[in-house]
Amino acid sequence: MTHTLIAFAGARRLAEGDTASVAVAIRQAQDSGEAASIFVFERDSSRPVDLDLRGTPAEIRTRYIAIDPPRGPGRPKLGVVAREVTLLPRHWDWLAAQPGGASVALRKLVDEARHASEEKDRIRDAREATFRFMSAMAGDAPHYEEAIRALFAGDREKFGALIEAWPQDVREHVHKLAEAGF
Repeated sequence: MTHTLIAFAGARRLAEGDTASVAVAIRQAQDSGEAASIFVFERDSSRPVDLDLRGTPAEIRTRYIAIDPPRGPGRPKLGVVAREVTLLPRHWDWLAAQPGGASVALRKLVDEARHASEEKDRIRDAREATFRFMSAMAGDAPHYEEAIRALFAGDREKFGALIEAWPQDVREHVHKLAEAGF
């Protein structure tokens, strides 16, 4: 699975892109004497990422190209996974009576539930990603706690005003992450 990463050297955005490109950019920055601590995140989820920066830039690129292969033409794999589901007998009876059987009925039910909560899930995911990034990169920034409260309260204007004094690259990424949360 290909992830878009974003790396910061202190509060400055250092690199953004696929794993191989970001890893090489970090290595080159370190080789050039970058002294700031470097933080790497999955761009959209803000989950922290550890990268193996051993070897030359060419070796690093080769290592991560193998992990994030480019997508080729053709139909993607569906990724069907078999897992155990525990239900009461009446549930199994109802599922067995559905057109297409239990698997089709369960997929339809899950898709309906996902669609029904899509907006809430989008907002929650955006707020959680923003919170993760803010906690890592701005935990000691002015008005941090008030900004977190404004984020989860859905107060876009107050949130924007509270983070205005933060370093530009951090502030810009926080705005991108938070946009879907309002």
